[in-house]
Amino acid sequence: MSTPLLSVLEWLHHTDLSDHPHVLKHTRHLVLDTLGCAIAGHRATEVRQFEEQASLADPGAFDFAQHSGKGVSQANAAMLLAMAICWDEACEGHAGAHGRPGVAAMAALLPMSSKLSYGQFLKSLVVGYEVGARYGASLRINKGMHVDGNWPALGAAAAVAHAMGLSPTQIAQAVQVAACQMPMSLYLPIQSGATSRNTYLGHAAQLGQSAALAVASGVTAPANASEVFAQVGMGKEALPFDTRPEFQILQAYFKPYAAVRHVHYGALAASALRPAIDLSHIQKITLQVYEEATIYCGNRAPQTPLQAQFSLSFGLAAMLRWGRLDPWVYRQPQFQDASMRQLESLVEVAIEPHWTQQQKRAARLRIECQDGSVHEHEITAVPGDAAMPFTEDALLAKFMSYGEGSLSKAEAQQWADQLLTDSADSQPFPFWK
Repeated sequence: MSTPLLSVLEWLHHTDLSDHPHVLKHTRHLVLDTLGCAIAGHRATEVRQFEEQASLADPGAFDFAQHSGKGVSQANAAMLLAMAICWDEACEGHAGAHGRPGVAAMAALLPMSSKLSYGQFLKSLVVGYEVGARYGASLRINKGMHVDGNWPALGAAAAVAHAMGLSPTQIAQAVQVAACQMPMSLYLPIQSGATSRNTYLGHAAQLGQSAALAVASGVTAPANASEVFAQVGMGKEALPFDTRPEFQILQAYFKPYAAVRHVHYGALAASALRPAIDLSHIQKITLQVYEEATIYCGNRAPQTPLQAQFSLSFGLAAMLRWGRLDPWVYRQPQFQDASMRQLESLVEVAIEPHWTQQQKRAARLRIECQDGSVHEHEITAVPGDAAMPFTEDALLAKFMSYGEGSLSKAEAQQWADQLLTDSADSQPFPFWK
């Protein structure tokens, strides 16, 4: 079996999370934020329709809306949850992994955790996150690919296998079973605005579930499947797998805005400059960012919400126009607001070579007005970065906001209290018939 992976799993196996309260707290924050994104995304018409179709074609016991009568199977629940979590592009991520290890892991784990205590659920999520984040850093996707349908399946497999009580060796086997059949997902839907991208993490979650179930049934896999996948699937050697006994989940960031993380830096700079500027007098807007942001978020004049979520210029313009960048801005009529669209057309994006070379995420915004005044602001960290940790109060406010329309204020507060403070012996999830 793969020695680097197994060494990490052995370390986690012998780790009692009660000895690491800061890890437990951050993991609880991850659960709260991810579930809030799922509740908000579940209101999307396409997500509800998928739930309806799945409940008819493959009924099951998992009922996310609780008492809706639309129970779905564990596999379809994984797809449903992952679609909902990423629908508004407000979910967690990990900069080193260049993706989001927690979404697929939680979407795969939650439907299979009816018999788990909260403490067991949190430990399995940590295991999945640690495996996923490390593979994200090792298996860097090629240009034209999208990360969501790729290595997150490996973390999902680890999370579910751990929840099933499999040994570290068996968990490693489940990871390699998934590695033998990882999909190659395209970035293309982002460019076209097609929402098929929102199924990628669900596919990864489903693959993780099936890989864990297969190993529990005696199915085996080659020990080096992930390394061979890098060679065959991506045409290059995998980068070294990080075996340090350090919790990658502590680097999980949370988003204040409903957009890809790369968009946040320019949007926060716009938020800082907005109070001092008459928007009708803006003549030119220049945004300097690191190169990776331009590769993934170069969409201009986006015509669908998904394109806009991956648009540096849209996020900046929306923040200038509305002072907010949340699911509301992607709805009509504000999504096609003429003033915002005019602002977006004025944005010029340039690459800052120094930040690119340092692999540093930052933005510098320059706004020139008709009266000759110039306004500049530079952002080197946004809430959720290691240098600017997201506070629990901010996470709670986001959860309460994202619950509007689905939960009463009292229900949302009760949910938050349970997820943040319930004992390890509790069973806080009510999603099964």
